Amino acid sequence: MLSLCAKGVALTALVVLPFLAAQAQTLRPSNGPLRQFGSVPNRGALPNVAVQRSADFIVAVVNSEPLTNNEVRGKLLRAEQQLTQQGGALPTRVELSGQVLERLISDKAQLQAARLSGLRIDDNTIQNAVQNVAQQNQMTVEQLRQRLTADGIAFAAFQNELRDELLVNRFRQREVDARVVVTDSEIDQFLTEQETGPGTASFDINLAQIFVAVPEAATAAQIAALQAKAQTAFDKARSGSDFTALAAEFSDAPTRTTGGVMGLQSAERYPTLFVDATKDMRAGGIAGPVRSGAGFHIFKVIEKRQAGVPGVNITQTKARHILLRVSPQQTEVSAKAKLLDAKKRMAAGQAEFAALARDISDDGSAKDGGELGWANPGMFVPEFEQMMNSLAPGQISDPLVSRFGVHLIQVMERRDTKLSTRDQREMVRAGLREKKQDDAYTLWAQEIRGRAYVEYREPPQ
Repeated sequence: MLSLCAKGVALTALVVLPFLAAQAQTLRPSNGPLRQFGSVPNRGALPNVAVQRSADFIVAVVNSEPLTNNEVRGKLLRAEQQLTQQGGALPTRVELSGQVLERLISDKAQLQAARLSGLRIDDNTIQNAVQNVAQQNQMTVEQLRQRLTADGIAFAAFQNELRDELLVNRFRQREVDARVVVTDSEIDQFLTEQETGPGTASFDINLAQIFVAVPEAATAAQIAALQAKAQTAFDKARSGSDFTALAAEFSDAPTRTTGGVMGLQSAERYPTLFVDATKDMRAGGIAGPVRSGAGFHIFKVIEKRQAGVPGVNITQTKARHILLRVSPQQTEVSAKAKLLDAKKRMAAGQAEFAALARDISDDGSAKDGGELGWANPGMFVPEFEQMMNSLAPGQISDPLVSRFGVHLIQVMERRDTKLSTRDQREMVRAGLREKKQDDAYTLWAQEIRGRAYVEYREPPQ
């Protein structure tokens, strides 16, 4: 059965790996192509001369494996683009270059350890992962290949780096994640601390954003026009227009394809600008336009709650869906067309949702007419849940592309209910486990880095 649950599913089916997130940024038009990896060290250049060399050279050696300047430059460009789009303060080029270099050294040491472990990633897993990346970016695999090529990234290099990311994550799961255990006494202690000290607790926030980018060399007239564009988006959002549609229309951020939603996370993980603009708002509040060094931001507070503590009252949704998986035999375009035809037949009274789900759905829920049961918030992957939440009971969505394929969704019912004590404890357990995994991973990464022999050659340029 192909599960839609956001947790407890195979890594390659759900997780957008750090590399994939970075690659997703480069799928948008950039100021210039990323240079490819090279292997020609320039050892004849004079020291202390600040010139830009066209040839590649070695900047460090990690356990006898070279790390090249082009590798650092590629990651540096992606990091700068991502920080700019997030609206965060950019460190100096030298500082960011040093941070990227140290991250690459740590990553290379982890990859070497993973390869020595004997784990392997087969070609089928890579093909599935490439398909997932394409679907997440609303593309076919061929379109993904073409865009990568246009950005100067060889498709084979993309696949190889994807294989390395999957290998390291599988190695980390084996070495770290499986060993993390949360006890009942830890849950009791956490709940007690939250009850006795609510004023000292941090908050989790889920924000959606519309980002209007301002070019670095923009004139005063250009800035004024972009500010007016942001103000228009803000006014429409305040008047009740659908934020998802506004993000698709106005936003320059990669999250525009998912309604601008950035996800529920600790306020500390958001840029300070984002938190300051929304700290006094409740769920549903709209803030902006707020100016950053990168452009103008409009925010919507999707959810705000005390960190780690699930709300007692929640809204559950009962939905059903039809899923068509994308394959060489069934393209994304043909799957959409097939589901649009199914929707028209249902609207005309020529077919019923449950019967069509049993006949054509590729999901394990097909035998139940596509029914997914009562779902708590956060149970499904973001793109599916966002669409589901936008539907009224009885309404059928247009075809939705997710990392699993193409869906047709119908909301059957909604209800407000209270989480049982058991459900609350399980949600706390999941939060504590994630925190312990993060801490354990940080320590594990430090240990791997500490055991590596690193020889620094020349500073990256």
